[in-house]
Amino acid sequence: MEHFHTNRPGVNGLEISAVGSPELCPAAETAFGEILAAAATPRALLNDSEPLGRASILLVDRTDINRQLIKGILKAGPYRILEAPDTRAAFDLLESEPVDLVIAEMMPAAGDGLEFCRRIKSDRRTRLIPILIITSVQGFDNEVAYLDSGADEFLIKPLQPAIVRTRVKTMLRNKRVVDSLEEAETILFALAVTIEQRDKETGNHCQRLAALSVSLGKALGLPDEDLLALYRGGYLHDIGKIAIPDAILFKRGLLNEDEWAVMRSHTWKGEQICRPMRSLKPVLPIIRNHHERWDGTGYPDGLCGESIPLLSRILQLADIYDALTSRRSYKSAYSPEEAVAMIEKEAGMGWRDPELARVFCEMVRDPNFVTHSAALFAAGEDETENAALQSMLASLASMSRELLK
Repeated sequence: MEHFHTNRPGVNGLEISAVGSPELCPAAETAFGEILAAAATPRALLNDSEPLGRASILLVDRTDINRQLIKGILKAGPYRILEAPDTRAAFDLLESEPVDLVIAEMMPAAGDGLEFCRRIKSDRRTRLIPILIITSVQGFDNEVAYLDSGADEFLIKPLQPAIVRTRVKTMLRNKRVVDSLEEAETILFALAVTIEQRDKETGNHCQRLAALSVSLGKALGLPDEDLLALYRGGYLHDIGKIAIPDAILFKRGLLNEDEWAVMRSHTWKGEQICRPMRSLKPVLPIIRNHHERWDGTGYPDGLCGESIPLLSRILQLADIYDALTSRRSYKSAYSPEEAVAMIEKEAGMGWRDPELARVFCEMVRDPNFVTHSAALFAAGEDETENAALQSMLASLASMSRELLK
């Protein structure tokens, strides 16, 4: 059996659909075409003629002879087999080794079996790993319990070697497609980070914007899916700038009317770039509408009041605050107090959501605000609550380092 390691950073829960964006400029369409190519190619893996070697399979069983039996059934395949005598050893391996499939023999009397499945599926790092449960216990209730806990497939002994091999092959083929889709979204995030890094004055803007947005979202009691959308929006909100010519994007001085029209187009172009990624659907309003104004004088759609999506309004305030408190070639950084005063003034002018601006300003004035924001970027005491955000940040940071070498 071959030994092979895969370490694929990425974002979970991804689907992709066909794309047709004739309005995109050639640069954006070409760049995104390359991203889609990475996702489209692996669909050929659904063909039975495509080899599925070099996958890592983790066998979890208390009995050595049972593990040997499964290894014997799979010995003809070029798989890398890992073994664990119990769930604790299995989690140790999942922490340290890349795994493409878990095959576990569990008894219903052992409650750790159901918890084992739940724990794998609740962890962002392992939730996409398929689980095949093997048991000698008959019964509808047993099968339902495991499937409900996160198991993907269920086989009852006595095992038929041909069925085991076919089931393993199918599960690995589907896992390969999921991995490639993760890579496509990863490329998109890496592209956004790289666009930001081109402008030295806005370095780490996306990271700070993600932290501010999620902090406000948590202060408002938003659900986890909205927090994740805000985090992604922090990185992807300006991805449409890939379609903006450098002469306009980095122009020193005021833009003329035609140039400003081109610059404003980054909102809807960014939405078009990300629209084919179904998992990014909650982020699309952030990308398109983060420059709208409460009184309807913003762009690109002239939305007003609560017709502006809430997540767009949240990220907008974070974007303004970070821009004000960051140094630029044309201005020095404003103090937090000055930035808050300017946001309150704009809310009074009718540009910003007054109630949301009030909550944001109260959050920024909180003496513990910096500490709360820092918790989003480093493992702290509340690791469970922020695990998904921390995992995504680590992945993006790694991609950025590789791209910017």
